[in-house]
Amino acid sequence: MKLLESMQVFLRVAEQGSFTAAADSLGVSRAGVSSAVQQLETLLGTRLLHRTTRSVRMTQDGQVVYERCQDLLADMDELQNLFREDSAALQGRLRVDMPLPLARDVVIPRLPEFLRQHPGLEVELSSSDRFVDLVREGFDCVLRVGALQDSGLIARPLGEYRMVSCASTEYLAEHGTPRTLADLAGHRMVHYVLNLGGRSSGFEYVDPDAPGMEQSVPVPGVLTVNNTGAYLEACLAGLGIIQVPEVGVRHYLESGELEEVLPGYRPAPMPVSLVYANRRYQPKRVQVFMAWMAEIMKPRLVPLQ
Repeated sequence: MKLLESMQVFLRVAEQGSFTAAADSLGVSRAGVSSAVQQLETLLGTRLLHRTTRSVRMTQDGQVVYERCQDLLADMDELQNLFREDSAALQGRLRVDMPLPLARDVVIPRLPEFLRQHPGLEVELSSSDRFVDLVREGFDCVLRVGALQDSGLIARPLGEYRMVSCASTEYLAEHGTPRTLADLAGHRMVHYVLNLGGRSSGFEYVDPDAPGMEQSVPVPGVLTVNNTGAYLEACLAGLGIIQVPEVGVRHYLESGELEEVLPGYRPAPMPVSLVYANRRYQPKRVQVFMAWMAEIMKPRLVPLQ
């Protein structure tokens, strides 16, 4: 228990930026606060705070320990409330990652209601096209779109995105609308790759005469991007055909800004999964968040085949 108390003292010093202020807020002596921090530094074998006569600030290691202490103390709070039904008792930080379109269009608009239900939670939301290292970077869970690599992590399938190929009306007016796969020879695509320098597989599709068989046709292009936002904007600008989840472009299809092409040769559906570390004990706050994510994603997905 002394270790937990030392962690609590360290957090308060880090937040207050002062041993004296931390001591006053905790109702203990300044010497007691200093001793608790020194004991924690000795135990961990590293300096956590830079001390001067005017200020106290965290070292680089101190910042890492600060975040881990927050999580560990939140886990202890959850353990004390493990068998209570009061969801307001959830405490702590959630660190999650997801593609930017999902963060922007789905999660952030609904996040206020989630946080009203769980006012003790704090969310750190990362949104990029890169694959974060869930364990090394300390993420509680990530939402991933596409096939998963065998990484030793646990995946919770949520459903699939129905995929479409589309182009802007401006592009089709200039280049014509492809009616067959052979027509793609006279067209171009906007290519998407995770890392610039990589090769795009071209126009991907499932052969309607051989369900389950994914194939591709090489198609030239004048632009390659590594960002989903740029991918859509390039299509709207008339730079070529793209292949995306239908739900993400539904508005543009309905308004007529974009048109689906080759609907008989759609790409294979893209799986959507919540991924988390293989832990025997999953904190209640993470369980609740993942259940909420599964619920708000449901209207956008089709069931797994």
